[in-house]
Amino acid sequence: MNSYLRTTVFSILLLFVASEAISQSRFQLENASERQSVSFKLLNNLIVFPIEVNGRPLNFILDSGVGATLLFNLYPKDSVMLHNKEKVRLQGLGSEESVEAVLSKGNLFTFGNIRGYNQSLYLILDDSFDLSSKLGITIHGIIGYEILKDFVVDINYGTKRINFYNPETYKHKICKKCETFELDFFKLKPYINVGIKLESVSDNIIPVKLLIDSGGSDALWLFENSHPDILPPKKFFNDFLGEGLSGAVHGKRAYIESLKIGKFELKRPTVSFPDSSSISYARQFEDRNGSLGAAVLKRFNVTFDYKNKKISIKKGSLFKEPFRYNMSGIELVYNGKQLVREQNYSTTGITDGKANEKNTVILDYNYKYTFKPSYKIHNLRVDSPGYNAGLMAGDIVIKINGRFAYEMELDEIIGKFFEKENTKISLVVERNGKDYEYHFFLKDMLK
Repeated sequence: MNSYLRTTVFSILLLFVASEAISQSRFQLENASERQSVSFKLLNNLIVFPIEVNGRPLNFILDSGVGATLLFNLYPKDSVMLHNKEKVRLQGLGSEESVEAVLSKGNLFTFGNIRGYNQSLYLILDDSFDLSSKLGITIHGIIGYEILKDFVVDINYGTKRINFYNPETYKHKICKKCETFELDFFKLKPYINVGIKLESVSDNIIPVKLLIDSGGSDALWLFENSHPDILPPKKFFNDFLGEGLSGAVHGKRAYIESLKIGKFELKRPTVSFPDSSSISYARQFEDRNGSLGAAVLKRFNVTFDYKNKKISIKKGSLFKEPFRYNMSGIELVYNGKQLVREQNYSTTGITDGKANEKNTVILDYNYKYTFKPSYKIHNLRVDSPGYNAGLMAGDIVIKINGRFAYEMELDEIIGKFFEKENTKISLVVERNGKDYEYHFFLKDMLK
């Protein structure tokens, strides 16, 4: 996997007005276990792992920035039986109106030796809130406070493992290389006090209070004018920042000189300044200056201890990765499956014409037709290299740098847009039934 994939800019942005509906239910370790270890996928800096809901396995994002548990993108094949349902409306980040949802109570969540009884969740009925196409795998939901509150949770982004510990028996190890910070909570969300240095010409370290947001794949968000000195640097460009529950979020993208988290200093992190119209609900907590996202968190081994209102961090294997952004200007999404003809090197005979378990149909002894992933350009940033080359929204990507796109995962392709400036990108795309070839070089718009 391309290492720069992990800094893909895509934010999951949710802020609920209905957090008071969260139940007082608990997750717990069973069979006298003191720990449950879980492996996860790291996609666009986001932690994705499976949880069974009422016996049905679903993929969840672990998001410290949400209180309530969410479900969405459920189709008839998912067959999740939800209990005790009532309709509600939710408001989140984005400039559009609130969305319709169903509040369901009394559900059972399970994974490994962990059980969560009598769990509440919100099912989003608006199918336009689609994270799956942007991550390349089916995402069914988001979970945060409801599970973090009941364990000491240790996250190793390098090994892609989470350990959930029983807080009653967990003993914090002496760690000279770690820093531990007090957490403040507002509406079930954790906040940390850190420092930022906006410009290289100034030694001024600005103290800021940031939401710890493992569900936002950016490094930092800062709210303009939330502090007298918090203003965008001279070099910035307008960009799409992410998808919120209430619509798209836009704003300014830039670099700042440094981020100081205790004794740790991160040089030249990327930062986003969201438009004020998109974050009116996020500004309900007046002391908040922004968010600290997963592009920062992934550089550490992180331990959440909600019971004692603490977080501990230690340098991880990704600490020295440079901060980068998508210099192509291309927002690429999953576009379903396509039937691809391939040379058949097996000795398997002709099938009855139906796809087997691997979605393969062998029509003769020389070729087989296999269902492969397809990707399309969803959006283009104006005046970006991809835009100026002539690419268009809706173009289906056939090849990238001479390799068929269907041979690659979505995050692998997007990772190429995060490589060094002046890296050459060659794309073959299909548009209106015809193939077109384009070439461009990645360009840093913040120089």
